[in-house]
Amino acid sequence: GHGMHAQSTSQTALKATPPKGIPTFSSVNIARQAFYYAGGDYIEAPASFGDLAGEKIMRGAMYVEVLVPDDIRQPYPIVFFHGNGQTGTDWMQTPDGRPGWAYSLVAQGYVVYMVDYPTRGRSAYVPGVDGNIGIRTAEELEEIWTNVAERSDYYLKDNHTQWPGTGKMGDPTFDTFVKSQVEFAQTATRQARTAAVELLDTIGTPVIIFTHSQGGNVGWEVANDRPNLVRAIVTAEPGGGVQRLNLTYDPPITNVSELNLYTEANAERPGEEPCMLQREPVRKLVHFQNIPVLNISGNGGYHRTGDACPPKYMNQAGGKVEFVRLEDVGMNGNGHQMMFELNSDQIIAFVDNWLRKNSIDEGSPDPSKAMPPAAIPTFSTEHLASKAFYYAGGEYVEAKAAFAG
Repeated sequence: GHGMHAQSTSQTALKATPPKGIPTFSSVNIARQAFYYAGGDYIEAPASFGDLAGEKIMRGAMYVEVLVPDDIRQPYPIVFFHGNGQTGTDWMQTPDGRPGWAYSLVAQGYVVYMVDYPTRGRSAYVPGVDGNIGIRTAEELEEIWTNVAERSDYYLKDNHTQWPGTGKMGDPTFDTFVKSQVEFAQTATRQARTAAVELLDTIGTPVIIFTHSQGGNVGWEVANDRPNLVRAIVTAEPGGGVQRLNLTYDPPITNVSELNLYTEANAERPGEEPCMLQREPVRKLVHFQNIPVLNISGNGGYHRTGDACPPKYMNQAGGKVEFVRLEDVGMNGNGHQMMFELNSDQIIAFVDNWLRKNSIDEGSPDPSKAMPPAAIPTFSTEHLASKAFYYAGGEYVEAKAAFAG
């Protein structure tokens, strides 16, 4: 009788497996996982807290999720910094239910760290201290990222072919994507810089910084502050305005207003913007002379117009940035959210290949050095077969007058 009973129990247990509507991803390549909060300080609650004013609040801590492969083959961990209105989920899953870049990199033997900026996602926002909050509307997301051909007037809009599904409200992939888009505070990047420096100090061995959009500026600042802990940088369509960042120059400056800047008369290619550069004699970006950078840009989105400029500015100042327009290496039709698009696997394979050529050399440490330190406790996933995240519920509502734009 025992055999019969065991069989029926296991068949019943199988019913507990998540349904197809909640896509799960194999954790076969993951040996350990962790989460950690980097940075954070106690501050005094402001007057807006009423009776609680003056009491202590933790502010500026940054949630970090860690995946450790079963076979660490890469000597440098990857630390991801996401874009505005987004979180660490960017790297976990595409909105049409395929594994995200984190899974690809773990399969290649990289230890992966993914953050949610302070004020966002699983990191606390402090009312009355952390500034105003915004969130993007569905129509705005369609126009800038998913349905550019119909909603936008960008000069490259007809190139955008890699978004999965129609990119419109009501399309299941789009609806899933919008659910993952969260609020954003003005103070996020400033706080992220501080918390990320603490994260790198805690990791303690050189890392590869991987940034997207708003994360671009976080990455430049962190590399500037901890150049000896950054082996390479990969950036996908980083935000512009590198010349507004507080970076270290030689000859030194005390304020970015001291930079002697001008705008080029012509852009490199039609439809692209002329770049802002320094006049001679050029001040050097002290901490970027020895960090190889890969900067990629898709030819199907609004971001392309200015994407050639941060690399040009940094290279003029002695940086080592390789700017790659994805169509020049056989990948056509990508918009700004390329990590979610149909050819995302092809893009991350290109990045991985570049990293092997440009970050690893004879002097590279043993890959075991990439294991997270004791200060970031990790837990075995030996009993875990697959994992997922999912957004349940949610409906479209109309933005209020406060959304003036």
